[in-house]
Amino acid sequence: MRKGTARTRTVTALALLAACAAVLGGGGPSGAAPLAAQAPQQPQAPQAPQAEPCDIYKSVPPSTEDGPAVQAVKARRSLVIGVDQNSFRWGARNPNTGQIEGFDIDLARAIGAAIMGDPNKVVLKPVATADRIDAIKKGRVDLIVRTMTINCKRMEDVAFSKPYFNITQRVLVPRSSPAKNLDDAITGKTVCAANGSTAATVLKEVKKVAKQVVPVENQLDCLVLMQLGKVDATMTDDGLAAGQAAQDQTVRIVDGEAQPEVIGVAMLKTSPDLTARVNQVLADYYASGAWRSSYERWLKPYMLNDAEHYWPGTTAR
Repeated sequence: MRKGTARTRTVTALALLAACAAVLGGGGPSGAAPLAAQAPQQPQAPQAPQAEPCDIYKSVPPSTEDGPAVQAVKARRSLVIGVDQNSFRWGARNPNTGQIEGFDIDLARAIGAAIMGDPNKVVLKPVATADRIDAIKKGRVDLIVRTMTINCKRMEDVAFSKPYFNITQRVLVPRSSPAKNLDDAITGKTVCAANGSTAATVLKEVKKVAKQVVPVENQLDCLVLMQLGKVDATMTDDGLAAGQAAQDQTVRIVDGEAQPEVIGVAMLKTSPDLTARVNQVLADYYASGAWRSSYERWLKPYMLNDAEHYWPGTTAR
């Protein structure tokens, strides 16, 4: 989901978001064409996520050692990774091959192959947005690689790797909508967001702005509801929003963004050696150029900026 001149823009009516600690900025696609087809824009310099009462960048140091958690996974002869199967370009099932593919899927396979030494011992298991934490805590998966925002509340329940992508929240509307910016798109409108998502939290905090917030299990359900005219807008992160706009030419992303954050790989808090191995894989994956190659393949045609804008390692902190 990386540098250039910074550009920000205040969205007037969403001053209410300030009370909810949402950070608003300007810029982004608002025309009818996919992002890549619009007029070139100067890349926006990465913004550090808003202040949290915890350090969302904090994780255990990278390591190649196999501790007890990794040894247990290897003894079981399979690493189960929770992924998305409904997010175009991130994690979606290819109707021609039946295989799940995308940016997060490349990363999940790289982590699995590095830890297990054999890609055939990696199991990709689709998990709904709202079920990500439960899937980890109840042992249904070993890892979650599914555009999962790192925040303090979630860090109380699960452990996170070092961040691997910068994101912000964006809003999609049907092309027929007169909305020009985030303010227009959600004020007094019916807005959709996935249960358990950061977008749902943001909308809950500004519920007086939206007429109604419609929760769904997976963010792709919001796209369907917009197509059916059941909701006026969808809030999701910019990567998923770009994927939806590319997938369906009847929707577009409006100007304005909220809550800059980062995403990471989630796992049990009681498995620090597994977290350390994942962090080592992330470091190697980026250093080898594989992270950039995956971004170029899956996301660049639909995102606004170059790869470095989205790599958290280049964000000033």
